[in-house]
This record gives sequence, C-alpha cells and structure tokens, in this order.
Amino acid sequence: MSNSSHDDDLRIDSMDPVTFQIIKHRLERITDEAVEALKRVSGAPNTNEGHDLMVALYTSDGDLLTGGVGFLHHYLGASEATKHVIDRFKGEINEGDMFLLNDPYTAALHPPDVYIICPIFFEGELKAFSASFVHVADIGAVDAGGFAPNSTSVFHEGFQTPGLKLIEEGEVRQDVLDTIRNMSRDPGMVELDLRSEIAANNVARDRMRDLMAEHGAGTIETVGNELISQSSKRFKKRLRELPDGRFEERQYLDSAPEDKMFTVQVALEKRGDSITFDFSGTSEESKYGLNCTRIATVGGVLAPVFPLLCQDMTWNDGIIDAVDVNAPEGTIVNAERPAPISIATIATLQMCNSLSTLAVSKLLGASEEYADRATGVWHGAHCHVSVEIEYEDETHVEGISDTFAGAGGARAFADGVDLGGEVVNVVARWGNAERHEAVLPLMYLYRQFVEDSGGPGEFRGGVGHEYALAPIPFDDVEQVDAVNLARGVEIPNSTGVFGGYPGCNIEYAMYDDVPLGSVETFPPTKTQLSNQGDPRYTQWGVETIEEDGVFAVRLPGSGGYGDPLDRDANEVAADVVDGKIAPETASEVYGVPVGKDGTASEDVSAIRDQKRSARLEAAEPPERSLDVDVTEMSETAYRLGANLSIERVEERAYACCDGCGSVLAPASDNWKEYVSVAERPVSRAGTNSSAPEGYCLREFYCPDCGTLLDTEVAHEDDSPLVSQLSL
Repeated sequence: MSNSSHDDDLRIDSMDPVTFQIIKHRLERITDEAVEALKRVSGAPNTNEGHDLMVALYTSDGDLLTGGVGFLHHYLGASEATKHVIDRFKGEINEGDMFLLNDPYTAALHPPDVYIICPIFFEGELKAFSASFVHVADIGAVDAGGFAPNSTSVFHEGFQTPGLKLIEEGEVRQDVLDTIRNMSRDPGMVELDLRSEIAANNVARDRMRDLMAEHGAGTIETVGNELISQSSKRFKKRLRELPDGRFEERQYLDSAPEDKMFTVQVALEKRGDSITFDFSGTSEESKYGLNCTRIATVGGVLAPVFPLLCQDMTWNDGIIDAVDVNAPEGTIVNAERPAPISIATIATLQMCNSLSTLAVSKLLGASEEYADRATGVWHGAHCHVSVEIEYEDETHVEGISDTFAGAGGARAFADGVDLGGEVVNVVARWGNAERHEAVLPLMYLYRQFVEDSGGPGEFRGGVGHEYALAPIPFDDVEQVDAVNLARGVEIPNSTGVFGGYPGCNIEYAMYDDVPLGSVETFPPTKTQLSNQGDPRYTQWGVETIEEDGVFAVRLPGSGGYGDPLDRDANEVAADVVDGKIAPETASEVYGVPVGKDGTASEDVSAIRDQKRSARLEAAEPPERSLDVDVTEMSETAYRLGANLSIERVEERAYACCDGCGSVLAPASDNWKEYVSVAERPVSRAGTNSSAPEGYCLREFYCPDCGTLLDTEVAHEDDSPLVSQLSL
C-alpha cells in the first residue's frame, strides 16, 4: 500500500501530527507483519510464493480500516464476511474467538477462498477486527483444488459455510477442524492453510492490542475514523480533478463446456465526485463455475481503483463507499444461487479487474495531469493448473504458481514489464521451478518468453511466458492429473488501450507418447516436442498426464498502448533480436523491416506513411462529418487518448488528432462516429493471436492522416464502444 504524499492532510485538531503519523504507519506495519507471518507458516506455493492472500484490519462495524498487500478484490469480501459475523453471532463474539466463512453467496469470492475473522478486544471491549484469506488446497469439490470445471451447481463445489466459530476463547474447536479436514483430499495441507491464517490474525490482534495499550483505544479509533474520512475526501477531490465522462469497455469470455461466448460489458460513468460501473448489456449467468456473485464483481472493479486512482491514499472504506456498481441479477456478474461459482476469481472476476483497469485508464488518460497512470490490461487471463497426485496411501493437491508471473500492461510512458504480475496484486510472483520439483513428481522441460505475446503499440505490452511439465516416475505414484479451466483460448483478453493491440491468446496442450529418453537434446525444446507429433489442445476438465506425456501451457502477454506505428524503430529492432517480436509482426504491424544484422530499415518513415495511407484505403469512412471554424482554437488540459487532444472553440470542446491537428468530433459525442473504421483479423495482433469467425480487431483512424486512435476486440455485430467527455 502506498504511503500518502500529502502529509499536511493527515492530522486532526485533537492530536499532534507526529503522533497521528506514527499511529497511521503502525497500522500499516501491522498488516505487513501479519502477511509475513501468514507466508512463513503456509506451505502452499500459491500463498507463500504467489501471494494469493490478504490480511486487513476492519473497524468494530466491519468497515475496511487499512489493507495489506495481496489480491485487492478480497478487501470487500472480507469486509462483508466480517459484517456477516457481527450480525450472525451477535452476543456470542468473545475474546479469543475466530470465525470461518467461505460461502460465496454470503461473502467469499468462491468456496476455496476461506476467510478467518478475528475480533480484537481491549480491556474487555470489542474494538476492531482482523481478517485473513488464502485459497486453501482442497475443500472436497467435484474436482481437486477448489476450482471445479465439472461443477454445474454450487452444491458440487465442496464444503461451504456462511459462518462458524473455529476458535473459541483461544482454543481450536477440534470437531469443526476435523469436519473441514474430512471434506478434503489433502487434509494436512488444508489444516496448514487455516493455521497460517490463524497465525496472521494472532499477529494482527497482538500488535493492535500493543498499539492500544501505548496510545489508548480511543485514540486508535479516532485515527482510524479520520483515515477513512480523509481517504473519502481525497478520493472525491481526485475525482473532481478528472473530467466528467462515459467510458465503455467490453470483453468476451469463452466457455468451452458450453461452446459459447459470453459478453461482459461495463460503462464507467464519472460525474463530479461520484463514479459508477454499470454492467448493463452483460450476458446471462453460465451453467458452469465462471459466474461471479455481486460481491465478487464489486470487489473486482474496486481492485484496480486502489493502485491506479488512489496510489497516494490509505486504502479503506472511504474509497469503497464512493464507488457504485450496477450488476443486473441473473447475469454472469451477479449469478443467483445455486449457480456454480468456483472458477469466478480466474474467470469473470478477473475480467472485471481488466475492464475496470481499461475504463479507469481512459478516465485517467482524459487528464494530462494523470495520463501517465493509464495502462493496458495486465495479465488478462489466468492460466491456473491444479495438480492432483495420487499416491498409494494419500493424495496431494497443489497449484502450479506460473500463472502468478503475469505480464505488466504497457503504460503511457514505457513498455509493460515482462512477467510483471498483475495490477490487482502488486506483490504477485511465481515460485522457482525447483520449488515445485521438490514436492511434486514433475519436472520442468522449459520456461521461456513467448514471441509476439505482448500487445503491439507505441509502448509494447509486457511479454508472457510458456512452460512444459513432464512426470517423473516414482514407485508410489499411481496417477497425476491436471485440472484445467482456461478462458482466453479462443479470443485474447489482454486488451490494449488508446490504439494498443491485445496480447496473445493462451494455450493448453498435451503431448502423448513422447520418448524423453531418446530425444536429441535434453531437455527438449518446444520445436522438438512438436516434431514428436501434433499436440492435443485442451482447455477444460481433468487430464491425466501419462508417464510418457508432456503438459504445456502458454500464458498471455499484456495489452499495448498507443499506435504501433509511433514506436521507436530501434526498439522494434531490438525486440526482434531478443525474440519478443516476430520479424513479420515488426514489418506488418510496426512498419519496421528488420534485417539479418538486427537493424531497422532506413526507409521506416516512408514505409509508415504508406501504411497510414493503406489504413484509410481499407477503412469505412466516417458516419458523421464536422464543420468547425478552427481559427479560434484554444488548448485544454483534457484528452480522449494517446493521440486525441481536446481543444475549445468558444464554449464547445472538440477531439482533435495529434497526428495532423484535424478537428474530429465534439468531445461530448462518441468520437468514433466521426472517424474511419476498419475491421481486421485479430491475428493481425501477432503470430500467437486469433479469434473465432465473426470476431475482429476493430481499428479507428483519423480520417485525414491515418493515425490509429483506438482498437477494440469486437464481435462484428456489436456497436463501437462509447468514449466521451462532458465538458
């Protein structure tokens, strides 16, 4: 969590500013130390390596006081869980108690995300709560690991409770713990997961008591309330600094078991100091576990708001309360019980993360002061793999942590970070190959960057990676299964911004009958594996990795930023040499032919001029035209994209092309109706990008100079997305 840079705001009349700052930073340190305790106790790689966790402090009413690092969408879920515990166990919340909750229709984001809620008493009075979360190893769902691709009902998704007392006055209730263990394929690891959360809460509780003893419980409560109030004031002030407008975003979720594409669409409406995310137009709920509850959707759109809009504020309820979300009931963003939920966090919820990132980036990009915070989508599709190892006398379940590597989205001033993680978890990381190989009968054959995985743009999206696993025979290993539940296979989800292209599709593949003992070199390369025969592409369900099989996964890159023809030619050439951009993509998309010596063509400028002209020849002309007297144009501090400035003529504001200065559209209209539009194949984005028939890469050009202003991955029948300001 970022510290405030506005220290003059962080004071109250009844307290000297030094004491206020000390208490504020002590609260932040408490969550940091609790997170460290959780990681040290946990034995799960998704927790102590991937940081798939959260610890936060809540007020005595259950409002977020201050949150620690980890997946930020859990701030809201844990808050709702705490409030539910307060209501359900009224009169039964005692010192030394802890409560467990993992029901997604009560508060949790999906069943394997277990919240443990700890009341914090001081001198006999309830003063606060701490809450922790991890994704536990297994809760007895129809498929191992908590993500259940074969589930068609929440009743298939394992143990779920709307709240129970796990610890009573300092003692673990063994009957409750035994019941939870009895529901799991891997009871030992589940118990360790729970004890890691208990340890985090113990640290948070003890440090809060120490702080109250030092400064007084009333003083700590006063500081907490003031921090919430100040975050509210500063967030609303930030919103007032940004222009009013509407920014629509849309992505498509491919459901393999239904052979269906779902649409998730959101409109960000910003008016004054209020902000609303409206999911009208989103598809109905899925028959499989891709669905979100409303709490998960709200948490999903909030998560990018914290680091993108509120990087210099304390992340608490003062921010949460200022955001409204409309998620229509019965849709994939607000499913109704008993719709399955188990895959939500890596499906629809993550898509809410991405859509919020894009919409907030367009809002930030509308202000020259904050435009450098705009970004393409980071790591648009998780490639989660749960591995179930059946031994002679036990079962071990573990998640492969590679998906946490991610890829950072391109920004307004720099390329995205290769393997840069996720914007909603600023401390995400992956485990060493040796970490997995030490405890699983599997070995990595390769881990490597994927060419053409980062979306093209003036600034390229971060590059993703791919890996391959092969089983190691052991006498006591009876079977090795991989649980797959991919989306982003049919259509890319790492969308670009302001003309940036999307990152690549993901891919799951199984190679059968691979004679690893006789390959030409060991470990074999991807090319050598392909020479053994065509792989079986898989996306959904449980796959047994046979003794002579190889399981391979390609992760997405991230979204690009701005027009690829504006990228520095030498940077393009360097990326070709480094294997990050394919030579044909450098030539066709970037307009930079790269010779065998690794240098760019000397005729790049002329080539790019030709490509801009070719864009207009292939495009449909504008639907609407504009006749404006430009003699009295004046600059403003607003924009509608990397290449769209806002100028005024008298009292009206207009979007103007930075490439040639043409006045294109009234800022209050959807400018896309006033520019040239072409629908290209999604494969244009790179050699690892594609989409089904009927979907396209829709490009919007200045009708006078051919500058690329925006892109959409769109179905041909879907209308262009709205982007407009109210000035």
